[in-house]
Amino acid sequence: MNFLDFIRQPWSWYVAGPLIGLTVPTLLLIGNKSFGISSSLRHICAACLPFNIPFFTYNWKKEAWNLFFVAGVLLGGFLATYFLTNPNAVEIAPATETALRGYGIRDFSGLMPADLFATANLFTMKGLFFFVIGGLLVGFGTRWAGGCTSGHAIMGLSNLQWPSLVATISFMVGGFAMTHLLLPFIFKLVN
Repeated sequence: MNFLDFIRQPWSWYVAGPLIGLTVPTLLLIGNKSFGISSSLRHICAACLPFNIPFFTYNWKKEAWNLFFVAGVLLGGFLATYFLTNPNAVEIAPATETALRGYGIRDFSGLMPADLFATANLFTMKGLFFFVIGGLLVGFGTRWAGGCTSGHAIMGLSNLQWPSLVATISFMVGGFAMTHLLLPFIFKLVN
């Protein structure tokens, strides 16, 4: 097996999990105590907006490493998509596939169901719910919670921060409620 084949194969949770977990001691060793993706949007706005908005008036250059991190995530996603794609279909549990087929999702060939996340759906009811309303809710939720799932669940819990525990529990409860209560209702509306 060559190196590219090794990288392309699915990695088990017991390899990927500790690698993600190692970000915490690494960040603490280099002197940073915050980690997350959603805070980078604030840094970008602080750097680019010429207005004197108090929320964006701070020393964003001190957090510039976060912008490089996000740029690396984007570059890594591009490289993985176009050069390191695993040719095998994503494996999902049979019960999950059955439930999704009940919602009208039939294409399981990519990382995300093309029945929902195709550009052709952008100006449809599905697109309105899953791209626009969903995106606004994610943005609102991360701002209201004071960070995203990666910031709270990885860094905040590791630092024993009470707000991160509350936020992570809320993320999980919200995810379960969305999956089991609201998603079936939304699919009835858009199909």
